[in-house]
Amino acid sequence: MSLPPLTLYLAAPRGFCAGVDRAIKIVEMALQKWGAPVFVRHEIVHNKFVVDSLKALGAVFVEELDEVPDDRPVIFSAHGVPKSVPAAAAAREMVFVDATCPLVSKVHIEAERHHENGLQMVMIGHAGHPETIGTMGQLPEGEVILVETVADVANVTPRDPARLAFITQTTLSVDDTIDIIAALRARFPAIIGPHKEDICYATTNRQAAVKAIAHKIDALLVIGAPNSSNSRRLVEVGRANGCAYAQLVQRASDIDWRALEGIRAIGITAGASAPEVLVNEVLDAFRSRFATTVELVETAQENVEFKVPRILRAAE
Repeated sequence: MSLPPLTLYLAAPRGFCAGVDRAIKIVEMALQKWGAPVFVRHEIVHNKFVVDSLKALGAVFVEELDEVPDDRPVIFSAHGVPKSVPAAAAAREMVFVDATCPLVSKVHIEAERHHENGLQMVMIGHAGHPETIGTMGQLPEGEVILVETVADVANVTPRDPARLAFITQTTLSVDDTIDIIAALRARFPAIIGPHKEDICYATTNRQAAVKAIAHKIDALLVIGAPNSSNSRRLVEVGRANGCAYAQLVQRASDIDWRALEGIRAIGITAGASAPEVLVNEVLDAFRSRFATTVELVETAQENVEFKVPRILRAAE
């Protein structure tokens, strides 16, 4: 029986970004240096496959610092943590390693600089996301106002409308954020923005790659975790750019094959915390069901690399 033909457009860039790569490396190097168990506060990156792989090596994932014994090292996730967390670790004289993505740290520094200059911050982000919690936790209570949508902008009541600055979560939809920023500028003409946008290069590049394939495909699969902000944004970008069927799958076993019956072209991408091994697993699943022609659609090349913290590079 001959298999039905399918053109598979593989988006690039996709998958791991430099911040995720660095965070995973930090956990692996900490295990080599201190042995198991090494504790990690919150999922190091939002991907079950990655977290399970690190658990198998001896990493123990917890939600709060009080679950970690004083005498074991603890790592803070790539999403960043409120200032109170390293302060509490230092007070307990714990060994801790901060795996916060340097591009998230850049937003933290930006927020502090504006605060020192007497400005109140507006943060564009998703309530409850660890990155948002971490960034808002850099400043005292009440100094950061969170907005999630254009509609939220109307309800912002700052101390002084003339002394405001905005920052954003690094994993937002580029297009949605442009609209929210426009609404902020319209309402608060004096608001100060970042020198360079806060949405990180990897988020921007992955969304651009999805836009480049959206008009060619009948369906889009984004490989990523349900709690991964940047992965969920890729699904939204696919839909917003005319792809009627766009779904998030954690791995090949999650694919709804009935929904894909009769398709002739599909797009595949992966969120910034999804490993390439899961992309290959999905490609193999399609090859077993279709006569596939794979076309790579590359919209940018990435060569960003971040160093791991000195504590892991230094000899004992």
